[in-house]
Amino acid sequence: MYNEVENAAPMVNAVQAALADYPFPWELIVVDDGSTDGTGRALAAHARVVGPHVRVLQLARNFKQTAAMQAGIDAARGEVIVTMDGDLQNDPRDIPRMVARLLREDLDLVAGWRQRRQDGFLLRRLPSMIANRLIRKVSGLNFQDLGCSLKVFRGDVLRQVRLYGEMHRFIPAWLATVTSPSRMAEEPVRHYARQAGVSKYGISRTFRVMVDLLAVHFFLRFGSRPGHFFGGLGLGVGAVGLLMLTYLGVVKLLGGSIGTRPLLTLGFFLVMGGLQLLTTGVLAELLMRVYFSGDHARPYRLRGEETPEPDRGWHV
Repeated sequence: MYNEVENAAPMVNAVQAALADYPFPWELIVVDDGSTDGTGRALAAHARVVGPHVRVLQLARNFKQTAAMQAGIDAARGEVIVTMDGDLQNDPRDIPRMVARLLREDLDLVAGWRQRRQDGFLLRRLPSMIANRLIRKVSGLNFQDLGCSLKVFRGDVLRQVRLYGEMHRFIPAWLATVTSPSRMAEEPVRHYARQAGVSKYGISRTFRVMVDLLAVHFFLRFGSRPGHFFGGLGLGVGAVGLLMLTYLGVVKLLGGSIGTRPLLTLGFFLVMGGLQLLTTGVLAELLMRVYFSGDHARPYRLRGEETPEPDRGWHV
């Protein structure tokens, strides 16, 4: 939640009402993403009234939605993890049905599909339509509503993925790197118009999606082998440069003048560029080895939140 003080207590109450009779233990983790309107204080005060199964994480500043989501995922202790926005446009009553499908069909992801969105067309639905089409084209995943934050995950699968930047929109694409797309499904969910607060989304997010798609495309194809990407480019560029220089060398041997030809300069720089790309590929491979062998840095910082004991703080 970010600057959602009007929705703080109603959101907690809505989840509490939807899951009060749920037969399995659950906890609610609310991430305050550096709000400046008192959202964090309102959440903390209401959590003390509701019970210890409501945990509030307050980020030190506004790290944006992806980092806030990763903070909640890191703090979650359950075998099943559900993510949702805190603006009350999603209905927590959909959660038990989505969790039941995940477990019944042995899936790793059940994503919400807002078939009847209650948002404005120009600023919300149009950017979402464009973004979803672009993501489907690049990722190859046939999801209709990747922008819906109400998703249910198998915890041990989701924890294999780290979210950075603005990558929360592409979680199914990232999951496809650690599990099969056949273990993902969509489920129709209810959607409501915003009743309080101000939307944090707009048409500008479409352009951010386009930039992020380049990174997604690269990581999906070359994430574990960046040397192949840079090495392939380097070999191609270097080969073109060598052909140019070879041609000029033959011309020189036949008595021609090549000192003033632009082709000489172009061939030289193409060869040098190919060598640089090859060395960049080697460095990228070394960086990937370091990344996979070490602990991943967190893209956020908390204000002194302590993880409760494994057997405490659950609603039963």
